This record gives sequence, structure tokens and C-alpha cells, in this order.
Amino acid sequence: MTVCAIVLAAGAGVRFGGPKGLARDADGRPWVATAVRTLREAGCDPVIVVAGADADAVGALVPAGAVVVTAPDWADGLSASVRAGLSAAADTAAQSALIMPVDVPDLPASACLRVMAGAGPASLRRARYRGEPGHPVLIGRDHWRAVSAELTGDRGAGAYLRERGADDVECADLWHGHDVDRPVRRA
Repeated sequence: MTVCAIVLAAGAGVRFGGPKGLARDADGRPWVATAVRTLREAGCDPVIVVAGADADAVGALVPAGAVVVTAPDWADGLSASVRAGLSAAADTAAQSALIMPVDVPDLPASACLRVMAGAGPASLRRARYRGEPGHPVLIGRDHWRAVSAELTGDRGAGAYLRERGADDVECADLWHGHDVDRPVRRA
């Protein structure tokens, strides 16, 4: 089964102090490049990166071979990024899309693989960490249009997943599940 990946890297990162799509780890490696590498290690193809704020600068950090799309209405919030990513995914042969925000640079490929296991076009799955929902999220192709139609503002697909009984995949044994909300200090 073919799974594409969507990296959400479009926001302005107001609380973070700038776009998280431009963030780097303590060694200077761009988070967006780390996300693409992780998703490729998990076997996702293609990997789609959704840019918005400072789209050209974010796009310049994306490794070759990944697809960069711009969410023209990125300032409307997370929903615009997810819609742009699913729209780009619709042009692929993928049967499911694995979605992650760029601000989880420590997410291991093993968590992606666990969420992807047994997925198909009708699947809805999300990682959980000690009972709390997290990333990545897998949305089967059969849901892409409906998810896109229901999203508004600065919300992702969480409500859609809850209402439709998404499969929860415990991943706490693989990773802590936390996003990064403060800039990383370089050594």
C-alpha cells in the first residue's frame, strides 16, 4: 500500500518567535529536512512539505526529491495547511497520507511505521502517547475530501478523527510524543 507523507510547515510560529519551518536543531540541521528524512525512512513516497510563512526560505531547506506546496491561505490556520497537503496528495497514487507537523523533530520512523501498519484507503489512525493523541496521523484516501471540507481555522483533523472512531496506536514505548514550542539553543 502506498503512503505519501505531509509535513505541515506553513505557520508563522508567533509564540515560537518565527516560522517553525525555518527552525533548526542544536546542530544546525533544519527540522524540515529531519522530517523528510524520517518519513522517507518510514517508506513514505512522495513526501509533501506544506509551506506558507516565508515559503521561499522554508522551501530552500527542503531536501531534493520532496514536493513543496504553498498553502496560499496559510494565515487562516492549521486547516489551510492540511487542506493544501491533502490536495497535493490527491495528485499522487497514494492510498493514505501520513501527516506530521514540522515541530516534532524527534519523531522516530518507528512510530510512523507503527501508525502505517495495516493501513488502507478507508483507514483513520493516530499515534497516542500514554493515552494522549499525538502525531503522526494517518488519513486514508477515502476521507481526504471530507476532512478537507470540515476543517476550519487553526484546527487540524482531531475532531474528524474522534467523531469517526480513528484507531489509536500507542507509541509511548517509541517516543515521548511532545512537540517543540520553544526555540532550540545551539551549542
